[in-house]
Amino acid sequence: MPQSASTRLHPIVALRAMRNLIRNRGDTKQVFLLIEALRGKTTLHQLARFRQSETGQRMLAERPGLLARLSDRASLAALPLGSFGRAYYEFMAAEDLSAEALVELSKVQRPVADDEVTWFRARNREMHDLLHIITGYGRDPLGEACVVAFSYAQTGQKGFAVIAAVTAFRIARKLPGQHVLRAVFEAYRQGRRADWLIDAQWEGLLSQPLDAVRARFGVSPPTYYPRIVPDVRRIIAAMEAQSAQPAAL
Repeated sequence: MPQSASTRLHPIVALRAMRNLIRNRGDTKQVFLLIEALRGKTTLHQLARFRQSETGQRMLAERPGLLARLSDRASLAALPLGSFGRAYYEFMAAEDLSAEALVELSKVQRPVADDEVTWFRARNREMHDLLHIITGYGRDPLGEACVVAFSYAQTGQKGFAVIAAVTAFRIARKLPGQHVLRAVFEAYRQGRRADWLIDAQWEGLLSQPLDAVRARFGVSPPTYYPRIVPDVRRIIAAMEAQSAQPAAL
C-alpha cells in the first residue's frame, strides 16, 4: 500500500494551531496545520476504501484534475441556473474565493508521500467548497463548523472534529439559548447518513441540477443552521464595526 513517510499524530502542533486559529479565525493556514497534525492513518484508510469502489479504481487510473475544472470560471458561469456548478461559481464569486487560493493556503510541511496519496489528498482538499454547496452551509463560523462536522462523519479526520467542537462551543457561549450545538451535531448526522462523497465524480456532477445531486447522495437540508445564522452574522457585523472604529485619543 502506498503510504506517507509518517503517520504519527502531533497533538502539540495541533494545540498550537488551534490556539492561533482562536486568536485569528481568518488564519486559514492554521486549519490545514491542525488537520495535518492529527491526520494519522486516516488518509490511508480512506484511500484503501476508495480503491474498493469501481469509481475509485477508475479515478485512480485516470487521475482527473478537479482543480482545473473548478478553476474554469467561464465554464462554470455558463452552466444553467440551479445547476450544481453554477451554484458553486456564484458562491465562490460572492465570497471572493478561488480554488487556486485554497491550494496556496493548504501548502504546509508534511511527510513525503507517493503520487497516489498526494493526488488523493489534493482531491479531498479541493472538494471542500463543493461540500458547502451540497450541504447548504455558508462560510460564516457556524457554517464552517457544520461543514467540518459533516466532513468528520465522512472521513474520520480528527482535526475536523476538533475544529467543529471548539468553534461550536465558542459560538454557543455568544448565543445562549440558541441551538448551536444541535446545528453542528445535525451536520455530523447528515454526514453519517449521506452516501460517501469521497468517491463522487464531481466533474460530471457540476452540470446537473443541485437538488438532484443532493437527492442522489442522500444529503438532507439542515434545519437548525438557517434559524441561527442570522444572529451569527449579526455578531460578526457588530465585531467588524467595532474593530473598524478609530481608537480613542
